[in-house]
Amino acid sequence: MEDTPVASERVTRRGKRARAQITESAAAEQTAKGDNRDEDSDRSDQSPSRADRDESIDDFEEPRPKTKRKRTLEGASAAAPRNYQSLIDVIKGNGKLIAQAVKHWVEHYEKDPKPALVELLMMLFEACGAKYHIQEDLLDETDVDDVVVALVNLARKGEVEDYQSSKKKELKNFKDNLASFWDNLVTESQNGPLFDQVLFDKCMDYIIALSCTPPRIYRQVASLMGLQLVTSLISIAKMLGAQRETTQRQLNVERKKRTDGPRVESLNKRLSTTHEKITLIEEMMRKIFTGLFVHRYRDIDPDIRMSCIQSLGAWILSYPSLFLQDLYLKYLGWTLNDKNAGVRKASVLALQNLYEVDDNVPSLGLFTERFSNRMIELADDIDISVAVCAIGLVKQLLRHQLINDDDLGSLYDLLIDDPPEIRHAIGALVYDHLIAQKFNSSQSHTKGDGNDSSEVHLGRMLQILREFSTDQILSTYVIDDVWEYMDAMKDWKCTISMLLDENPMIELTDEDATNLIRLLSSSIKKAVGERIVPATDNRKQYFNKAQRDMIENNRRDITTAMIKRYPQLLRKFMTDKTKIAPLVEIVVHMNLELYSLKRQEQNFKAVLHLVKEAFLKHGEKDALRCCVKAMNFCSFESRGELRDFAQSKLKELEDELIAKLKSAMKEVADGDDEYSLLVNLKRLYELQLTKSVPIESLYEDMAAFLRSFRNMNDEVVSFLLLNMYLHVSWCLHSIVNSETVSEESLLSLLSKRTTLFELLGYYLQTPPEVQVDNKCGNQLACRVCAILAEMWCLFRKENFASTKVESLGYCPSDSVLQSFWRLCELQLNISDEAEDEDVQREYIEETNRDAVMIAAAKLVASDTVPKEYLGPQIISHFVMHGTSVAEIVKHLISVLKKKEDDVSNIFLEAAKQAYQRHMVALESNDESLASKSFQECKDLAARLSGTFVGAARNKHRSDILKIVKDGIEFAFVDAPKQLSFLDGAVIHFVSKLPTPDIVEILKDVQKQTENVNMEVDPSGWRPYHTFLDSLHEKCAKNEGIQDEREGTTVRRRGRPPKRPNLQGKKLFDDHGSSEEEDSISVSDQDAQDDEQHEEEEDEAPLIRSLKSASKLRSLKVSREENKGQRRAGDSGRATENVAASRTSGHFSK
Repeated sequence: MEDTPVASERVTRRGKRARAQITESAAAEQTAKGDNRDEDSDRSDQSPSRADRDESIDDFEEPRPKTKRKRTLEGASAAAPRNYQSLIDVIKGNGKLIAQAVKHWVEHYEKDPKPALVELLMMLFEACGAKYHIQEDLLDETDVDDVVVALVNLARKGEVEDYQSSKKKELKNFKDNLASFWDNLVTESQNGPLFDQVLFDKCMDYIIALSCTPPRIYRQVASLMGLQLVTSLISIAKMLGAQRETTQRQLNVERKKRTDGPRVESLNKRLSTTHEKITLIEEMMRKIFTGLFVHRYRDIDPDIRMSCIQSLGAWILSYPSLFLQDLYLKYLGWTLNDKNAGVRKASVLALQNLYEVDDNVPSLGLFTERFSNRMIELADDIDISVAVCAIGLVKQLLRHQLINDDDLGSLYDLLIDDPPEIRHAIGALVYDHLIAQKFNSSQSHTKGDGNDSSEVHLGRMLQILREFSTDQILSTYVIDDVWEYMDAMKDWKCTISMLLDENPMIELTDEDATNLIRLLSSSIKKAVGERIVPATDNRKQYFNKAQRDMIENNRRDITTAMIKRYPQLLRKFMTDKTKIAPLVEIVVHMNLELYSLKRQEQNFKAVLHLVKEAFLKHGEKDALRCCVKAMNFCSFESRGELRDFAQSKLKELEDELIAKLKSAMKEVADGDDEYSLLVNLKRLYELQLTKSVPIESLYEDMAAFLRSFRNMNDEVVSFLLLNMYLHVSWCLHSIVNSETVSEESLLSLLSKRTTLFELLGYYLQTPPEVQVDNKCGNQLACRVCAILAEMWCLFRKENFASTKVESLGYCPSDSVLQSFWRLCELQLNISDEAEDEDVQREYIEETNRDAVMIAAAKLVASDTVPKEYLGPQIISHFVMHGTSVAEIVKHLISVLKKKEDDVSNIFLEAAKQAYQRHMVALESNDESLASKSFQECKDLAARLSGTFVGAARNKHRSDILKIVKDGIEFAFVDAPKQLSFLDGAVIHFVSKLPTPDIVEILKDVQKQTENVNMEVDPSGWRPYHTFLDSLHEKCAKNEGIQDEREGTTVRRRGRPPKRPNLQGKKLFDDHGSSEEEDSISVSDQDAQDDEQHEEEEDEAPLIRSLKSASKLRSLKVSREENKGQRRAGDSGRATENVAASRTSGHFSK
């Protein structure tokens, strides 16, 4: 070694202290160790392993001259404090002192290697948490395996401290400081110790050996150090590589001048020396890779595996001359199947970084061929973050044209998936690949101004939307996905120009015009901060000042673009019911002040004229609702004369509508068609939903009309009743919110309420025929139930008790309430097929069984009617009508429990009601119906008893006991006729009781049969014996009664998991894996085969149920038959042995 620096006096003293720390006990341990390193190394290799997190690769400048470093060290040592701080203390303390401490240590090592090396190894052991001392004199004779065995024994005795995972504040930077120490050590040693084949060889031996030991903390810290060593060595190798290239260029220039000479000889020597150093460094990296990485990348600890993959990705990216080959790339491919999402994500991100560098792509050809299918599959990973990263990786593959468009079919289905992160990631891919066509080098991109580009992009977007024309919801999803990336959607002028056919080169079909209007409306909503796709969390959006300013600027831009041409759009599409609704709604997102500022009052008035015309021209729900919304917005948000004009227009609309209604009623009375009456009733209904309309004179006409014409269309009757109800509600609202109440207004309201109750009572006592073919009859029955429930809630006695308007209080009689529930039950019992047929019908959300159940449950939850009757009736339908109704009942139960009502009696009566339905089914001699009804009874009891879990079992113990005892008493009434109630309901509640209570119940049940001859009807008493055996079995358990868990499956919202179709890990023919790795491949495949037997549950989320049957032909989508299903298994979350992703394979530990 040239120019060995002279160690300072302080460094010499520090070495003595290090040697003085060796204890006699440690010396005795060292003398007892033998030389069997290779054997123990192989054995320890079989233990679990860990890989460190990815460390950033630092670029170092060329080292300073030796003389300058000596002066620096001498000055530093002279100024150093007297208090000595060991290496481990520096690492555990202030990271800023690490560089200086490393310089002093290297100085010490160059002066006296052995004590310095002992100090470094002691730091290495203590970083792992173990205090172990090596005698300086015995350093050369000490066997690595003997030391490692001693360290493992210390861990077994619990004499190890975990610095890495410590929560202590002073150790929060321990991992970063430890990595920084080894990085500084490699850098500081590059001019000497790094290449002496002693220092780092010894350190690597210990690090590799510790990384293969059973204690997890040893593997974690050793992997951290080993991976950081490779990262730091790469930095030195890159620097030496640059020096070698410079020297080679200089040598080539000198050889052109002369063939030999001292200059050429010096350059040759320097080139040879540099090459040797690089070769030595690469050998050190290979040693760590084969000794540490190949074992730790499949460690049982996912953090170790993730660190290994992160580090490997950084190594390949920063030093491709060594690592960018299939020998190393295959590990990234294999870990795409890891069961841990973090490891899969690390592998995907590493590959994404590799594909971003164009120079790497030629070397990735074979790897891409083998693993591209798996990369595409990961876009549908169960973990959202992994899926998003995988979509970004697929974009890189597309950019380099490494995959075909036909391979992307399954990805385009994710445009309408549930998680917004997935949808938006796919939206970015769709925009880049299909709209902007960034990845198609053969595509001749449009040149010219931005408007031309916008037209091209909008045309391509319309081509995509054609596949969703039949379903507006799906179109909205696609628009939402792409909006963020597609600037052409914000080019309002271009969109309007295309709709008005101002460019003769562009011809829009009617379908394209509809889609473009939807796109314009949705894009405007997005620009002003509205959601066009419902959020999964339903949280209210909040915007900061910058976002609010941006939204306001967008409003101004939209208004500026629309202010003159908006009336033209309304006129052009006035008669088209599919286009007028989204067009009219645009006005509520405009800045109406600009109409005055830009002196465009005439255009504002024209817009109101056209909106009014549209309202009176159309009768569809969406068009009417949008027109009302627009008129109200203009009436409240405009200023000055424009507001007065808008309000006068709205008043004109009301008067004209009332006149039309009177005329339509007269026409029907004269025997004409009812269509005009129905349409105008819908218009009045939509108007009354938002504001009070003065229809006092029309109210009595409606009541008389209903009394006179009993055979009218049920839909007409429904809207007549709805408008009367809304008028009564507005009258009540006026009275409640007024300071003084006149006797006249009070009597008028009471008269109107009586009239409405009389009409509703008629349809309650003589309900319309509810059947599948009579859809309007079903609608009328639902309306009657909903209106009655709302009226009873509005006029609830408690609302007006002790007030001046106490006379407004009302409570229905028991007979009316029973008639109400009978009508509700008729609606609840309508088949699913009948409801599915009406899914596209207008107002379906107001007239289905969910609306009926909500109306009934509201009466009980608000204490409007006595819950003793209606509560059990509702709860008895808990499990009969699907998940939506079950959720409503579940919410009602939680409300009753919070109010501390007598749930025991309600639950028992509900179970009795379900059992009575079973008894009726038995009398019908229909075995399938009887079996189904009994199963419903058991399911109801299981769900109700399942509400008593955890602490609720102790809190409601008396309620549970009461249910059981009263249930037993009910079962023995007219025994043995009702004994099956024990097995159908009571037994489920018994399992929630402690053992002493069960013993008491057992005695009570046995007393019930004293002096009873059960031989007369043995089959009738069989349920009693079954129940008795169950009680004995539960009492026999010494550990008490465990919860009977319902077989519910954790449902996952999102993408359906897919089964991988891989052939294990041996994927590279030219780089065979070791026998150990091959055996892992087999075990992984076996594990995947075993997982096929797990129970799964299919579920289709809401958007899937609305999914259209169209194929994404323009997106080159090939839909799979099972894409609409959702699979989830709670067993996959219960144990680490089952993959977190159904698409992921298993790795051996």
